[in-house]
Amino acid sequence: MLSRRTMLTTGVGVATGVAIAACSDGKSKGTGAGAAGDPSGGAGGGGAQPATVTVTPAADAKDVLPGSPVTVAIDNGTLESVTVSGGGKNVDGKLSDDKKQWASSGNLGYGQTYTVTVTGTDAAGAAVNQTSTFTTLKPTNTASITFQANPMAALKNGGTYGVGQPVIVYFNKAVKNKDAAEQAMTVTTEPAVEGKWHWVSGQSAHWRPAKYWAKGTTVKVSVKLLGVDLGNGLYGGGNSSASFTIGPSRIAIADSKTHQMECYIDGQMVRRIPVSMGKGGGTRTGSNGEKIDFLTMSGVHVLMTKEPLVTMSSASYGITDKNHPDYYEEKIRLACRISLSGEYVHMADWNIPQQGKANTSHGCINVGPANAQWFYDTFGTGDVVEVRNTGKNLPLTDGLGDWNVPFAQW
Repeated sequence: MLSRRTMLTTGVGVATGVAIAACSDGKSKGTGAGAAGDPSGGAGGGGAQPATVTVTPAADAKDVLPGSPVTVAIDNGTLESVTVSGGGKNVDGKLSDDKKQWASSGNLGYGQTYTVTVTGTDAAGAAVNQTSTFTTLKPTNTASITFQANPMAALKNGGTYGVGQPVIVYFNKAVKNKDAAEQAMTVTTEPAVEGKWHWVSGQSAHWRPAKYWAKGTTVKVSVKLLGVDLGNGLYGGGNSSASFTIGPSRIAIADSKTHQMECYIDGQMVRRIPVSMGKGGGTRTGSNGEKIDFLTMSGVHVLMTKEPLVTMSSASYGITDKNHPDYYEEKIRLACRISLSGEYVHMADWNIPQQGKANTSHGCINVGPANAQWFYDTFGTGDVVEVRNTGKNLPLTDGLGDWNVPFAQW
């Protein structure tokens, strides 16, 4: 009678091995693998080569990063099933067609103990069984991300945006290891275009090309942060992706000297709008210590939000005395925000006599009712409003000043 015995061996480094050896009791003359006289037997004629199972991560491994794959491979045998379980859930994975390998496709979690259970058969058809465990890292803290259209609005996955729309990944905690974060963030476009990441703050990374997007470009951003060390004990909390499409090129150029705003769609000027812009001359210090100069800021602005009705008040920068000549509190219609500090393109029916002639606003771009309605209906998030000749420049962080930074410095 043919008898079999199982030997367990432990590999070195990142894997654990199990070898299954067939032995003859010297009495049987059977034809099973490893039987006496079998010309295919192993060294010394003692039997078939043993099956070896290799599991990664190794048995009893500690602080395994959740982004690490789990793999199982077998030599001189075939796999029947692999289960990786932890935290009450099984990790998704797939067995290769030849049943020689298994690889995880699902993600691991932080601070969990996982059990890897393997079943298979060796070359002679004998059962192969192995169980091992490993433990994942338990970080001090984790960071999550959101995709933003701008600091005031989330990115709509699958949405359409203007040619000035940057890719924005916002972290809920400050990132120290920015290089590691950038390596985990990928932007792919069709057609392909060169671009760069730039950290606007410790929490906000922006990606843009050297020039405005081309109409019809598709943009996909993938962030694979799970298990990434972001510094100071902070690790990426998960993976995420989003995509958007670039719509028609819509660019408005407002000139403080001519008091006109020329609007271009796909390179053709379609409307010339009389405007009244920031009057300047302010000397007051605002409630946050800022100088109030009542100038519209020059540079490329990117439209962030549109509001059919918004309350604007001088109290936002510290003027609350109703007798002050610069006090105001008004409900404004058809307001398209272009900066965080409160610049809008909006309807100003009370200021029609000055539009096209003089700059008398507190910093916004005033337009008449019909033009305001057209602009509100035509321009959208990510479209460009470029302001010229005001004597004050829009900074990077006041909304989306991205395009005011030369690409070489981006």
